[in-house]
Amino acid sequence: MVEIDTAEENKEIARRYRHLLKQAQPYLQDDDASIIRKAFNVALEAHKDMRRKSGEPYIYHPIEVARICVDEIGLGTTSIVAALLHDVVEDTDITLKEIEELFGPKVAQIIDGLTKISGVFEKGTSQQAENFRKMLLTLSEDLRVILIKLADRLHNMRTLNSMPRNKQLKIASETIYLYAPLAHRLGLYAIKSELEDLWLKYSNYNVYKEIANKINETKRARGTFIKSFIEPIKKELDENNLKYEIKGRPKSIHSIWNKMRAQNVPFEEIYDLFAIRIILDCPFEIEKAICWQVYSIVTDYYKPNPDRLRDWISTSKANGYESLHTTVMSKSGKWVEVQIRTRRMDEIAEKGYAAHWKYKEKTNKSSSLDEWVAKIRDMMTESDATALEFVDEFKSNLYNDEVFVFTPKGDLKILPKDSTALDFAFDIHTEVGAKCIGAKVSQKLVPLNYKLKNGDQVEIITSNKQKPAEGWLGYVVTSKARARIRESLQEEKKIRSEEGREIVLRKLKQMKIEPSSDIWHEIRSFFNEKNQMDFLSKIATGEIDSKELKRFKEKKESLKQKKTGNAPDAKSFEKELKNVKGEEHDVLLIGEDMDVVEYTIAQCCKPIPGDEVFGFVTVSEGIKIHRTNCPNAVELMSNHGHRVIKAGWASKKQTRFVASMLVIGTDRVGLISDITKVISEQMKVNVRSMSISSEDGIFEGKIQLFISDTDHLNDLIKLIRKVPDIIKVHRIEDKD
Repeated sequence: MVEIDTAEENKEIARRYRHLLKQAQPYLQDDDASIIRKAFNVALEAHKDMRRKSGEPYIYHPIEVARICVDEIGLGTTSIVAALLHDVVEDTDITLKEIEELFGPKVAQIIDGLTKISGVFEKGTSQQAENFRKMLLTLSEDLRVILIKLADRLHNMRTLNSMPRNKQLKIASETIYLYAPLAHRLGLYAIKSELEDLWLKYSNYNVYKEIANKINETKRARGTFIKSFIEPIKKELDENNLKYEIKGRPKSIHSIWNKMRAQNVPFEEIYDLFAIRIILDCPFEIEKAICWQVYSIVTDYYKPNPDRLRDWISTSKANGYESLHTTVMSKSGKWVEVQIRTRRMDEIAEKGYAAHWKYKEKTNKSSSLDEWVAKIRDMMTESDATALEFVDEFKSNLYNDEVFVFTPKGDLKILPKDSTALDFAFDIHTEVGAKCIGAKVSQKLVPLNYKLKNGDQVEIITSNKQKPAEGWLGYVVTSKARARIRESLQEEKKIRSEEGREIVLRKLKQMKIEPSSDIWHEIRSFFNEKNQMDFLSKIATGEIDSKELKRFKEKKESLKQKKTGNAPDAKSFEKELKNVKGEEHDVLLIGEDMDVVEYTIAQCCKPIPGDEVFGFVTVSEGIKIHRTNCPNAVELMSNHGHRVIKAGWASKKQTRFVASMLVIGTDRVGLISDITKVISEQMKVNVRSMSISSEDGIFEGKIQLFISDTDHLNDLIKLIRKVPDIIKVHRIEDKD
């Protein structure tokens, strides 16, 4: 047992607290320091016997969350107090009432929003989703709850190394699923980028490390290039007596990885690995003119790409982001992104909503961020969706780009990218949307599902005979439109669902199945319906044939024949595994533990040995093994983390798995023969299937192979890359 040096720990706690006060100094007024001290003392006493998984005193965590609130987000005293106390109600004996008596109703309200819901939830929902909903609903009361929660999540991600693997995957998946998009939407770009990078680090460490190493290897060359690139720009800025700062920094690891995946190219082929940022000091009144003046200076020296000009100064992004972006060709033939902004714009870009409010008082300038928060508040206070639907609905509003359109009177409306004429109608007014039969764009009639383009001037056509239809949900992307359409359909659906319920009950009686809450949930899952009402409505309308319930009965009976284990969640499974294999065993070994519990390889991602994997306890199909980078992994782990189990590959069992790769090259006689020789003769790999096409001299082959693990596959890919005239080779998702 490690001996704890209490005196040293107390010194460290005091040092961290002093550092927090120093960071907070610019924000403090009157007796703020004594209120913060009081909150610190309460937290210190409440957490005195608690330690984090790393072994550190728990109090380090609230101090660090408070520091992030001040230093990285720019929040003030109330937020510091709430951050210091954010875990005391959930983790200690202190009550919300006591917090209110000591620090007032505002701090108590914020802490209530940060405290997780306890208790048992009905099947088909998710405790994580319920907690997300509770936290997000505070947007209608106090946005600081969300900002403190982001600070809390950032510190948890920075210290995730000490957590067990299944917890790492759960927390990281929640982060990329909701918290990183939330940081993006609130304009916290630095926090958003770090959360994304940390997610990649814990979900796919090898990829993260490889990109990080390559960024580091190119650091010196990048520095030399940046110095040379900015030299003529600096000279011109100086001659124009402009006050400025120039920064050159690489893109985030996550954004580089995204580009590599989207373009199917290696690191070396990503052209815009870094951006040059020019930050200007100038009065608010002349910001726009100065930014365009600097744009003119940059493009005097370097040729711009006309398709890559982004003007977020004239109209800011929906999260308040303002900047002028251009991509220019350097003298050495490299594309370089240049961002031009003022000091005010830069602070809003880095610190988001808190900085936006600080400058709003000085400039009296409202932004689209205020409008977005107002819309979200409307959506949240009126939504009657389930927790999972609610979170999914909210999430769909986070990462969207915008489209700028105008009313017939010339009023600007900013809507998410891919919004339709129907979205526009609902944005104007609920009744206009409900009665919309079409629209006119540039005096031409367009249908309800017409996708709006930047600059469109839209006139909505209505009819009193019109009413929302189910198909409209496929036409809209905005939450407001979806919520109003659902609301209109709800009453009709309720009537149909009652009819459907009677049909199902009759069928269950015929099949001698007793209807219970578990049975209802299993039937809904069997038909892949998100909620009970949708399922029963489809039964009533015949969209789902009630005869199909017979298949449900057959599946249920066949599952009884299999050993799927009795574990409804990860904790139960680990307990079951330890009982059978010993106390030190809490990881499902693929290829070895079939005698303990049955599991199947998930068909959505088909993992092979060497892939990072996790097990997921499904409702009716036992345990499924997924890759950590499976397309469905983030949603499964973020909404149902309690059903994620640790899994790994048993090394001793030799099994063949199917994997697919894509080969692209310049077509020539004998190319296929050269590839198959590498596969069959050099690597002794059997081919399951091969599809080949050639167009305009470019060869493309999709090959399915039986391989033993990822090392086997990677060795094969390296050898094929050496075949003359091959341009690209990489693994792709398997499709049956």
